[in-house]
Amino acid sequence: MIDQEELDKGTIAALMIRFREYRLPRALSILERLDAGGRLSERDIRFLKRVYRDGWQVQPLVKRHPEYSELVARTLDLYARIIEKGIQNEGPALQQQLHPEETQED
Repeated sequence: MIDQEELDKGTIAALMIRFREYRLPRALSILERLDAGGRLSERDIRFLKRVYRDGWQVQPLVKRHPEYSELVARTLDLYARIIEKGIQNEGPALQQQLHPEETQED
């Protein structure tokens, strides 16, 4: 029977591969687009929701392995910056949708 430590090692290895090969590049790409004034797409929002949900699921693992706490904190900070920038970039678009008469040129 596999003990918890062995299960954790396998889970951590899989999570690190997914983070390095998929999630981090995707997050950095989204942030780059937002920094250039872009907006979050529906696909981006689904991605962020999935990451948020997964973050809650790995909490017990991080508690058992506090050596990953800093990485998790830095990753959460990255996602928070993405969300904040996405909200900031939505401001002008929402303003235009809510008050189109104010943005029309005469």
